[in-house]
Amino acid sequence: MVTVLDAPVEIRANSTADDKAIAIRNAYKQVLGNPHVMESERLVSAESQFCDGNISLREFVRAVAKSDFYRARYFESCAPYRFVELNFKHLLGRAPADQAELSEHIQRCVNEGYEAEIDSYIDSVEYSEKFGENIVPYYVGAKSQVGQKQVNYNRTLTLLQGIAGVDSANKGSRLVNSVATNSAVTAKTRTVGGRISPYPDATAKRFKIVVTGAKFDSPRRVSNTEYIVPGDRMTPQIQRIHRTGAKIVSITELN
Repeated sequence: MVTVLDAPVEIRANSTADDKAIAIRNAYKQVLGNPHVMESERLVSAESQFCDGNISLREFVRAVAKSDFYRARYFESCAPYRFVELNFKHLLGRAPADQAELSEHIQRCVNEGYEAEIDSYIDSVEYSEKFGENIVPYYVGAKSQVGQKQVNYNRTLTLLQGIAGVDSANKGSRLVNSVATNSAVTAKTRTVGGRISPYPDATAKRFKIVVTGAKFDSPRRVSNTEYIVPGDRMTPQIQRIHRTGAKIVSITELN
């Protein structure tokens, strides 16, 4: 299956009402993860402000990302790792680059809250350079680029769904293993529904986390430790490990 990447949608000074309607549709599709948006769920006020020129396309994207629709499906229903990796996908068009970047955003969610986490992407220099005020975010990370690491390219492809795939159908992180261990991931495009394994999502699996450098009763005593955790407890367990200053050596899926 070939992944289809849409051409960037940009609003210009001479854009027509039809052009703006296309931008609105694409913003919903990109930011909300390819859902079906009912009329009652549309942001009528924000759409009107955008069409009238009172807010930029960037601010319309911000309104969509802060909507009850987005919050309910991704912030309140998904594990923190999944929420953050989807924020990168939806708002910056790429996968998280490394564990430090992922951890930074998880900590922002915990310490500053949902809206601060959304603002951190849309107000970033990266967003400005890629999309500015007038381009709908798109999957920049899924195109091979000079200077881009292959692992980042593969991770972004891993996050992409098929044409009919909806991001809210999967609650578990797709990249927790690869990012936490800084390891490669095989680039795989998604079938309809975005599912490869027989499990409904990652929360139905168990994982073994091997850690080195964990300090216990004595500051001089350092040992390797193994944790067996269900998928829905992966995020808090990894957070606890990081707080100890230990390093994750591997994360292995168990049968």
